[in-house]
Amino acid sequence: MQAVILAAGKGTRLRPLTEDKPKVLVEVDGKPLLEDVMDNLIEVGATEFVLVVGYMKEKIIERYGDEYEGIPITYAHQREQLGLAHAILQAEPHIDDDFMLMLGDNVFRANLGDVINRQQEERADAAFLVEEVPYEEASRYGVLDTNEYGEIVEVMEKPDDPPSNLVMTGFYTFTPEIFHACHLVQPSDRGEYELPDAIDLLIQSGRTIDALRMDGWRIDVGYPEDRDRAEERLTGQEPTLAEPET
Repeated sequence: MQAVILAAGKGTRLRPLTEDKPKVLVEVDGKPLLEDVMDNLIEVGATEFVLVVGYMKEKIIERYGDEYEGIPITYAHQREQLGLAHAILQAEPHIDDDFMLMLGDNVFRANLGDVINRQQEERADAAFLVEEVPYEEASRYGVLDTNEYGEIVEVMEKPDDPPSNLVMTGFYTFTPEIFHACHLVQPSDRGEYELPDAIDLLIQSGRTIDALRMDGWRIDVGYPEDRDRAEERLTGQEPTLAEPET
């Protein structure tokens, strides 16, 4: 399965770590974030990488060239960082069928394979991992609103007043139908084309959406302290968190 990695961001909140490099080349435990992402995707069967690059893209291209660990790399250029839905559309010309999507600034040690299996078994239009976070942190992410049966009824990007603390993580699988939804997305109040808005369009149109509870952990490396926390988890210096309830 092809794998799209979003790697165009400047990482302004990660400064000074990103003063001389793009966000995805910031190292965690001696390895660039991008390599950790690609290693994860190889483990779940990636056959080709499509890297959506932008800020300091030359440093990424010079470092990895046209392959990583034998897996071919294709580059797509996002000239302006206008949101994740906009970033995904830059990969559209290179995608042939169902594909994986991972954000290039997330460190995962979780059940990514469960998402792939669900996609292959049921060919959902979208499948992704979700996790519960403290309510005060939910507004950093795409938040899910569910009904009394636990079904997803709406997805919203970084709401000021989150309806729940159940959020999307940075790993997804999609059919090419997501591109049509991304083309229909209108700019948010932030002036960006948001991926949760595209997924919400799929939900409202009756498409099959599967959300799986994350088993394991992930850290969204948005700030220097997140990088430090990820290193602590990877090196075993931080106590293991309790397994999430299912």
